[in-house]
Amino acid sequence: MFLALKEIKYEKLRYGLITLMIFLISYLIFMLSSLAVGLASQNTQAVNSWQTQSVVLNDNANVSLSQSLLTKADLKDFKKTNNDSFIGLVPIVIKEKKHQTISAQFIGLKKDEYIYKDLDIVSGRKAKHNDEIAVDQILWDRGYRLGDKVTLNGSDQKYKIVGFLKNAKINIAPIAYGTMATWRKLRPMAPNIEASGIISKKNLDFKAKNVKSYDKQTFINKLPGYTAQNSTFELMIGFLFVISLIIIAVFLYILTMQKMPNYAVLRAQGIPSKTLIGATLSQSLILVILGTVLAYILMLITVSVMPATVPINFAPWIMISTFAGMILMGIIGGLIPIKSILKVDPSKAV
Repeated sequence: MFLALKEIKYEKLRYGLITLMIFLISYLIFMLSSLAVGLASQNTQAVNSWQTQSVVLNDNANVSLSQSLLTKADLKDFKKTNNDSFIGLVPIVIKEKKHQTISAQFIGLKKDEYIYKDLDIVSGRKAKHNDEIAVDQILWDRGYRLGDKVTLNGSDQKYKIVGFLKNAKINIAPIAYGTMATWRKLRPMAPNIEASGIISKKNLDFKAKNVKSYDKQTFINKLPGYTAQNSTFELMIGFLFVISLIIIAVFLYILTMQKMPNYAVLRAQGIPSKTLIGATLSQSLILVILGTVLAYILMLITVSVMPATVPINFAPWIMISTFAGMILMGIIGGLIPIKSILKVDPSKAV
């Protein structure tokens, strides 16, 4: 450690450049990981807030709530409990003259079922009548207020915003909660249609003609773009770790080659190889830890000034996993020049 610190202090520019590269990569990993978690959260906020364990859908809907329709005949053998909630979903466009147009998802609920009862109201109240809606709080951020009257899908009917809710997004789109009667009006269909699907807090294994139940993870994985989005972020983050490994290994290898005459002198003076190896590994870890800590500080500043509309979620596990990953890359990168150090011939110093 002593040799490592002395050398870093002596070669400030060289090691400063390495630290800068590690800092930039770590910051990018923090940012991409936080965006990935934030976007994933906006895909599944509502599903998680419903305490979902199972979802019952039409078997021909490709595990898509928006494409599913369940009839009374489909559900004649379904034994409903207090843990089950019927919902109707339809895509909508919310319009109001003074505010920007917003694409959203309308979800119709029954007032005697658990999802309606458990809605997390931030301000106002839940929708009680067919001309009322309660919407995600992102609409507040975009200028909408309690009492605003909006149109849905260009209809002449006006709907009054009576409440704002927390965690009311699905597939990144904000949700407008209303009644099942309003859902049927927004999505004209046969009179025997009961719901788009059934959400349950319990594990169901219900099967009937044209109907099938799915577990929560299967349902989430089938949300449009969810799996592809997460895979893309994971691939980018993985590449960044590989790039950090290459940068650390190349820099340390080049510096080691340049210091071979010095190492030969130290070996001739009786300094054991393990001391030189320890100095190289210490340098690598010092640079990685310093660069990652600086990136962490900048990330905290970034999160504090980022507007609420940006889907960023800097969860604690992101910090821990990034630190662990970067330290691992530092150790591996520091081990690569070891073979050259072990081959140092002390006679060359004579």
